[in-house]
Formats: sequence, structure tokens, C-alpha cells
Amino acid sequence: MNKSLLIGITGGIGAGKSTVARVFALLGIPIYYADDRAKWLMGNAPELKQQIIAAFGEESYLPEGSLNRSFLAEQVFSNPEKTTVINGLVHPAVKADFESWAEKQDSPYVLKEAALLVETGAYKDLDKLITVTAPQEVRISRVLQRDPQRSREQVLSIMDKQSSDSKKNKLADFIVTNTEDRLLIPQVLRIHEQLSS
Repeated sequence: MNKSLLIGITGGIGAGKSTVARVFALLGIPIYYADDRAKWLMGNAPELKQQIIAAFGEESYLPEGSLNRSFLAEQVFSNPEKTTVINGLVHPAVKADFESWAEKQDSPYVLKEAALLVETGAYKDLDKLITVTAPQEVRISRVLQRDPQRSREQVLSIMDKQSSDSKKNKLADFIVTNTEDRLLIPQVLRIHEQLSS
């Protein structure tokens, strides 16, 4: 069995990377949702749980053993040093989990969908990178529709922490433009053909 190509798919908040990933899934391409998987690993991988407890204390987990999200968020959110610590624990665990998952797939390529592939440098471990872009105002309105609990200021603050589209696009092998006037499916099919041949 040939090894699948490892393809990253990323984009800023509200760009529509999950929507684009779903189109690839309809084409039969296996998708690894790194952010969801990271949450699962933090709650279920014994070694990672021990590392988080060692770094942040027993309070990191609730008495029944699940991740104490609000405690960890408070610890990490506005503290760059602690953010670096948690990322230094979670990202290697996700990388190993993704690689072992990818080895079990039988497909010309697999997709790793993650918000911070560029910011964490994780894209360097992949064969190709797809970025999904949309204008900032379009992205803000999408997020406010999807997450009514968020304010415009919160969305802008998240955007500030993510790499700019121009930086991501410079690193990308493929760019999908997700706007009202550009059809997604033909763009995805073009990429799919190139990656499958």
C-alpha cells in the first residue's frame, strides 16, 4: 500500500475551512479534525493527562476525570508563557496521533484540518498545504451568525492571534477562495484531481 500524501487544510476563523473539508469528505477523502482530536486527547490520553497535571496542577481535571476546560482556559488565555507550555504538550501528542491515524488510511491523500497549522509550524510536517480565504468582513459576519454568543471584538481578537491570510497564502500550495461569487466545488475538484494523480 502506498503511503497517503499528508495535506493540511487551514484558514482563519470564519473562512470556511470546515465547509471545504466536508466537500473533500464527500469525495471520499479521510479527514483528521486536529482541533477536535486535541480536545479528545487532552481528556483521554493518559500520558498527556499526566503531563497537563504536572504543568498546571490537579485542578486541570474535574473529579470524575474530564478536562476542566474553564480552569485551563483561565490559566492559558492571557498568559503567553502558559500558552507555550500547553501547546508544547498538546501539539506533539496530536502530531503522533495524526501520523498513526494517517498510516491506517487507504487513500491517495488525507487531510489534516486545523486552525493553527501555520502558527504552530505543524504545516512543515505535511506534504502540501491548502488555505481557505475570505475577506475579513465576510468572516466576521459568518462567525457572528454561527456563534451568537461572541461579540465582534472577540472575533477580531481571535483574528489577531491567527496568521494573516497573506502569510498563509504565501506558504500554501493551493488556495480556495470562499466567497459568494466563487463556487467552492470546482475549486475543490481541481485540487482533488491534482492530489489524486
